[in-house]
Amino acid sequence: MKENNKLAELTLEELLIKQKKAKGAVIGLGIVMAMALATLIYLATKSKNYALLAVAGGSGLTLLPSIIALKQIETEIKSRKN
Repeated sequence: MKENNKLAELTLEELLIKQKKAKGAVIGLGIVMAMALATLIYLATKSKNYALLAVAGGSGLTLLPSIIALKQIETEIKSRKN
């Protein structure tokens, strides 16, 4: 709830800037995570150490807070435009 209060205090222009930065961060981290995921899957199959697949599967959850924050920003922008 604290984040929503902070977002409510920002102007629409500030929200759009914050959205652009957050979207760039999510895309950048997503690309890095995809490369890391591919590397872990390759290493798991090559070394037959299938425990790395569990690490690869759980690593996708690290992007979840960033995606949630981006969705909150987008929701605030939509509420202002209506």
